[in-house]
Amino acid sequence: MKWAVLGAGCLIQMILGGIYAWSEFVPLLKSGYGLTSSQCGLIFGATIAVFTSVMIPAGRFMQRRGARVTAAIGALLFAAGYVMASLSQGDFLLLLISLSLVTGAGIGFGYICPLTVAMQWFPDKKGLVTGVSVAGFGAGAILLSAVAEHLLVTRGMDVMHVFRVIGLGCGLVAVCSALLLREPPGCSRPGMQRASVCRTQVPTGALTSRNFLLLCLGMFCGTFAGLLVVGNLKPMAMSLGLGSSTATVAISVFALGNAMGRIGWGQVHDRFGSRLTMVLSQAFLGLSMLLFLLPPAPVLVLAAVLLTGIGFGGCFVVYASAVVEMFGISLFPRLYPVCFLWYGLAALIGPPLGGILADATGSYGISIAMSVLLVLITVPLTWILFQRQKIQDDEELCGFSA
Repeated sequence: MKWAVLGAGCLIQMILGGIYAWSEFVPLLKSGYGLTSSQCGLIFGATIAVFTSVMIPAGRFMQRRGARVTAAIGALLFAAGYVMASLSQGDFLLLLISLSLVTGAGIGFGYICPLTVAMQWFPDKKGLVTGVSVAGFGAGAILLSAVAEHLLVTRGMDVMHVFRVIGLGCGLVAVCSALLLREPPGCSRPGMQRASVCRTQVPTGALTSRNFLLLCLGMFCGTFAGLLVVGNLKPMAMSLGLGSSTATVAISVFALGNAMGRIGWGQVHDRFGSRLTMVLSQAFLGLSMLLFLLPPAPVLVLAAVLLTGIGFGGCFVVYASAVVEMFGISLFPRLYPVCFLWYGLAALIGPPLGGILADATGSYGISIAMSVLLVLITVPLTWILFQRQKIQDDEELCGFSA
């Protein structure tokens, strides 16, 4: 049963993670419907921001109603948003409401469920299963970009029609997968008596502790850099000399790296713990993005895309696993969404900023350089300030472990 649950969770994450293929639609939205780079970046960034904001009430809802119902609601909202977008005729405000608000809320409801349930089924391999569970979210762009390229180029389908196909087809798969989710025996209903008190208790000082603030800072800086790249990836790749088809391949390369990073950094965390893994992942991401600033060549650009994807994907498993290590798994649905909000803040700033600077200067070089500096600043801060001791969590307060 646990492998079926893990597989269903990965499939849900893959559907939801198609949002990372957004830049595939940007050139057509600009040429066919008159949107600007900054508007396209804002739609993508706002989608991620709504997704992260909704995770907090979604986590509480999941504790009351369970993962299956929560994930099903997320799948339905995801589908509804894309169908609504297909009826927008390219109107910016309607796209913002349908994709950013409705679909973003669906992603928020769906994302937290596979992540939490997987760690409940595999308590001894939290880092690894967290990486496997969310690897689908990173890899989803591979599938969606390939499908979208086929429909848009080979079949000549309008981008609005492609949105409808995504909503109906992917939504159905996500709903069916959600029905397979369930918690393991002993904690199948979060409203069980022994956990009812634990759900509502957050240890004093957890949200303002030095470690948690460092986790939030690392999440913001790492995802700011990654989102700035992936939110503008196709036009960015084309500005660096890649053709349209190769730029589409770059989206898949980033998605592949994203998935690899989520699995690989999870294993690194299981071996070395939070502090060293955070430092290594931050340094890796910052140095990888420096490759974008070298004289452009197709192989070098694709290598930079792959490595940046690996570093970006690591943000989600590293900081999720660090929350569990420092505060306990039963507090994960309450604390991780707060940390995830910084990912949402990064989404509101990173992709639109990249688009604005590209509109103004014709280049993404300045925004990439800013991202590199932001990420590398976190390396010495984490190494010096991160504390090793574990704050007492609600598992210990309640006398049981997940």
